[in-house]
Amino acid sequence: MSRDSEAKTLRRAEPFAAIFARAAERHGGADALETRIAPTATGEKTAAEIAALGDDRILSEMTRRVFQAGFNWSVIDGKWAGFEAAFEGFPVGRWTLMSDADLDRLLGDAGIVRHAKKIEAVRDNAIFLQRLAQERGSAARAIAEWPASDYVGLLNRLKREAARMGGTTAQYFLRGIGKESFVLSRDVIAALVRAGVVDKAPTSKAGLAATQAAFNAWAAESGRSLTEISRVLALSGDA
Repeated sequence: MSRDSEAKTLRRAEPFAAIFARAAERHGGADALETRIAPTATGEKTAAEIAALGDDRILSEMTRRVFQAGFNWSVIDGKWAGFEAAFEGFPVGRWTLMSDADLDRLLGDAGIVRHAKKIEAVRDNAIFLQRLAQERGSAARAIAEWPASDYVGLLNRLKREAARMGGTTAQYFLRGIGKESFVLSRDVIAALVRAGVVDKAPTSKAGLAATQAAFNAWAAESGRSLTEISRVLALSGDA
């Protein structure tokens, strides 16, 4: 998006203060809304906290979100202890070397969801995380240090280089590890349209750029994180 187009998008976007006021009115007032968007409610972590995670935890969360995509989330959550056991705690180096024998064993393991392509994605994502670790010392640090102002850039890299990380899967993965993030849920998209940022779901390069620009502007206006802004947007509708 050009600077002129970005400026035009921001001029027409609704101020965050107005969106927050509407969400507060619909959810019991400002104090009640603050409770709902606080890190204790959303799971948001500091960059230092994310960087301190083991890369096995990053691969675990990626895998959970890959398996949840298009499936009943509660079923995956209910089986998660079985996934952790089957994948031996998700050590990244181990799963970069997934063998045919590993795949056969996993396809026969009733403790997990036996989906061959999603199981193979564990290997591909382990390779991706290993590459990040070579760049920044650990994959967790690479993700933690990625600037919120270029969150869309991180989503694009995940979509381009990781496995099965398109759509909202990468967004839920990043939210799951506590990364400052927005999730383009139905409610958030409706709020973006209402605010004049986009006129439909922002899946194009231009739409995502406009969305990032709006979130950056709202962050500058409010001093809030992408996660807080995303949750306020989600709560600002008519539900």
